[in-house]
Amino acid sequence: MSMKRSTQTVRISIVGFGNVGRGVAEVIRRKREELARRYGLDITIVGIADLRGVIVDENGVSEEAIKALKTGHKSMGTMADMTSVEVIRDVEHEVMVEATPTNVETGEPGLTHIITALESGRHVVTSNKGPLAVEYKRLMELAAKKEKELRFEATVGGAMPIFSLVKGDLAGNEILSIKGILNGTCNYILTRMAEEGLPYEHVLKEAQEIGIAEANPSQDVEGVDTAVKLVILANSIFGRNATCKDVEVTGITEITPDALTLADEAGYVIKLIGEVDREGNLKVAPRLVPKDDPLNVGGILNVATIKTDLAGDITVIGKGAGPIEAASAMLSDLIGIYSQKVQ
Repeated sequence: MSMKRSTQTVRISIVGFGNVGRGVAEVIRRKREELARRYGLDITIVGIADLRGVIVDENGVSEEAIKALKTGHKSMGTMADMTSVEVIRDVEHEVMVEATPTNVETGEPGLTHIITALESGRHVVTSNKGPLAVEYKRLMELAAKKEKELRFEATVGGAMPIFSLVKGDLAGNEILSIKGILNGTCNYILTRMAEEGLPYEHVLKEAQEIGIAEANPSQDVEGVDTAVKLVILANSIFGRNATCKDVEVTGITEITPDALTLADEAGYVIKLIGEVDREGNLKVAPRLVPKDDPLNVGGILNVATIKTDLAGDITVIGKGAGPIEAASAMLSDLIGIYSQKVQ
């Protein structure tokens, strides 16, 4: 016998309407009926704030208005004369989705957005690593004080669940360490170098041309992006108060085809591995990984092995980047806020 589920309206704002913000809008549109049927949630976007402009509609932002913002056509009379902070503070809604680009130096503008949302009594779901790397403790204390949720599954590993796995299915386990490949750009470059015997510069250029590496790839290839993710893991799962300064970091820019060939002949691959443990060690470096190790994944995949005291080693593999993949993690966070135990 199935009982009819009553529907709860959850109004959200999306701040930052680049690839990830648009991905969130897209998955909400795509999943609207299923979310209502399975979880009793009617998720309505009431505000979108972006550098291109702001749209506010308390009845739900229309598809036409979203398209207008995407394409930069602002002639539809839908644009509001507000700042992103004003949208977060003054428009009535329950959850602010923060998807502005990561800034690991100051955490801005995401840091201000998250603080404003929590101060305004709103839950926060974010894909932005910067604020959590810079001010994790302060943000979590503010969320606790305001009795609001701050969720950030999309910050580490994209669609690959780590936080929800540790805090849900692995509850009761002590986590001893987490290590893995947390940057798809580096993994793609090292995989291609190994397969084709090509030098680093050649593969980097190829990765930039097909959009896997940024025009300025230093955050990825020098290991900074992986380090930031380790900081978030250290603080969230191991209760640390770490910053990027606490991570020992070596990138992949010095890896040669010869090194990869030698590793291959000895039965290994070279991967950029990030590792964090309960003793507080945080390290990012190219490491030799046995070919039959679960951490040996290719292309742009991410992987993490979670070492536990009861369940042993659990390894998760997934796409670490991509707008729909990140949006998947953010949608999961959004559902998680409202359905602690979904049947």
